[in-house]
This record gives sequence, C-alpha cells and structure tokens, in this order.
Amino acid sequence: MTQQHPLLRLVNSTSLVSQILVGLVFGILLAMFAPEWAKTAGLLGSLFVGALKAVAPLLVFVLVMAAIIGHKQGQKSNMRPILLLYLFGTFSAAVVAVIASFLFPSDLHLVANTAEITPPGGITEVLQTLLFNVVTNPVKALMDANYIGILAWAIGLGIAMRHANESTKTLITDLSHGVSAIVKAVIRCAPLGILGLVASTLAETGFDALFGYAQLLVVLIGSMLLIAFVVNPLIVFWKIKRNPYPLVLTCLKESGVTAFFTRSSAANIPVNMALCEKLRLPEDTYAVSIPLGATINMAGAAITITVLSMAAVHTLGMEVDLATAVLLSVVATISACGASGVAGGSLLLIPLACSLFGIGNDIAMQVVAVGFIIGVLQDSAETALNSSTDVLFTAAACMAEDESLLEPAAPLPSSEA
Repeated sequence: MTQQHPLLRLVNSTSLVSQILVGLVFGILLAMFAPEWAKTAGLLGSLFVGALKAVAPLLVFVLVMAAIIGHKQGQKSNMRPILLLYLFGTFSAAVVAVIASFLFPSDLHLVANTAEITPPGGITEVLQTLLFNVVTNPVKALMDANYIGILAWAIGLGIAMRHANESTKTLITDLSHGVSAIVKAVIRCAPLGILGLVASTLAETGFDALFGYAQLLVVLIGSMLLIAFVVNPLIVFWKIKRNPYPLVLTCLKESGVTAFFTRSSAANIPVNMALCEKLRLPEDTYAVSIPLGATINMAGAAITITVLSMAAVHTLGMEVDLATAVLLSVVATISACGASGVAGGSLLLIPLACSLFGIGNDIAMQVVAVGFIIGVLQDSAETALNSSTDVLFTAAACMAEDESLLEPAAPLPSSEA
C-alpha cells in the first residue's frame, strides 16, 4: 500500500475546526505583516465562498427531493416542533434586543446616505416578496439561490415522484450522494478559504471605522452572545431535558465559526448539513429544516433590526412605551423571517421598524448606512448566530423525539470531521 505524504497524513489526522483556527491565525498575521499579499489571498476566500454558494442550491434541491421520495409512510419528520422553535427563538431574540436597548441606550452619528437602495414599504411587501419567491421559475430559483422557491419545487417534485419506479428513486438517491461528496470536498478547503477571507477583510477595511460605534456594537453582539449562550441553551434544555451545552458548543464551533467568516447563510447550508449528518439526525428532516432555517430562522437579524431601530429612537430623543416595544418585537420577528426575500437582508428592514415610531425614511436610511459601516462585525456575528441555531433547533427537536440520538452524547469526536 502506498504510504501517505507526511503533510497529507497530518491534515487527515487533524480536526477541521483546528485547521480553520490555524487558517484564522495565519490570516491575521498575513494582514498585519504583508497587507498586499493579504489582499491577494482574498482570492482563496472568494473561491471558497463561491464554491459553497454554487453547490448549495443544487444540494438543497436534490437532498430535499431524495428525502421526500424515500420518506416512509407514517414516519415522523419533526418539522412542526422545529418551525415552532425557529419562530420562538427569533421572537426571544427580538425581546432580548429591546431589553438590552433600554438598559444600554446607544447614540448614532447619523451619516449621509450613499447607498442607492430601496427598502420595502411594509410587512405586506416583505410577505408578498416571500410568496412570489415560492412560485418562481425552478431554473431561476436555482440560479438566484432562492431557497424558498427551491424548497417549494423540491417538495412538490418529491411528493409527485413518491410512486416512481425504484430505478428512478435509486438514480435520485445516487445523485444526492454524488452532490454530497462534492460538498464534503469543498468543506475540506475551509481552512484556506477562512485564511483568505480574514486576511483580505483586515487588510482592506481594518477596524478603525468600528471604534466610533463601540457601544452600539457591544449592545448588538452582546445581545447575540446572550441568545447563543443563555436563551438558546434554555430552549434546548426545555426540549431534551439534558445538559444543552455540549450540543450548543458543537453547533457554534462547527457551524458558527465558518458562518462568521463566510457571512452567508446560503454558503453555510452545506456545512450545516454535514454537521447534521455527524450528529446522526434523520436526513429527511434536516434536508428540509436546514435550508428552511436559512430562510426564516433569523434571531440575529431580529436583533439587528431591533437594536438599530431603538438606537435611532434614542438618538432622536423619543420615548418608547412597553406596548410599542412589544409591537417592535413582533414586527422584527416577522420582518426577520422575510429578510432573505429582500435584497440587502436585515439592514434594509430597519426603515420598516423605524416607521413604527414615525421616523421618516430619510433618517431611517442613514441608520441603514451606519449598519453598513459596522457590517464587518455585525453581519458576521448575525450570520454565525442564525446559521448555528438552524442545526441546534433541528437537533433539539429530533433528540426530543428519539433519545437514542443523545447516546453517545453529542458532540461526536471532532477528529472525525
């Protein structure tokens, strides 16, 4: 048998998370001591994110269809409790953000609006966009990475082909295995991708622009950390009646880290599906819940919408009563669920929330501009929370129904990554 090269043997024997941390350190060092090289290294990050984004729509389409075709009559899918967890988690995040904004009010240095973007006119428009995404052309849905449309067509075709002959079912199953193999190969390149992303980001932007908004960032990221390490574990404990932190830390480590640097929930879908497979979750559940979570499970987005809107209110010296604060939490929850259907994501939904307080669009768009300034950290932390929670709530719902998934205790050994 051919002996492996020592470098290849070292790579195979080291966990993927450890390799990503090494890539992170090298990226920081490269940005500090060789900024020109760091900008060039950004190509590695762009290629990695591009590869994940390219394979994710096809992976979701094929896996969902294969899962539904192979679903046995009477077998539980756990989708209802997962959906309830998604909605409750997002609403909880909005409430925490309101409380944090009351306790630590932030002032904004409003800037000129330079972004040529148009926010949605209201919740009706957000939901309308979401519904039109469901009935979009399937080819266009795959090209635009419209996961609501992809899910709708995959579910429809899966149900329609439940009675197809066995050779057709086998073909679709084999196709899903083939796409999954490509995904695993792409994910193995994560350390180089993270190195490039970190190096280019630090070399090009740095953090100088962030210092002026230090308190706002503390409230934003502090709220997200509170959700990740306190609220989410409490929700998971309620579901599985076990110590939730091994599962919580696994999801943050193996999903949150990559999501933080790719800053794309869509790009992190393959990473999340690979983690669900490691946790031995049923494929017919996570094949649907993970892409759906990337669309509607938006705790981080709810926090961003709420905190920036409340900061605008405080800057303008307006008073907010309890009823309005609760209404803001509801609006932020609904808006966050529709964020992926709007170009620009959560920041473009800030004017909608600001309209609750009678804040004009010109002021609201200046708040959006502030959001873009702090986006280096805000968007990274938001995506990490959103994406890791997709796996966390999927796992919690599945483990509550099947206690055998708790043994051996999650997380599985990371050396198997």
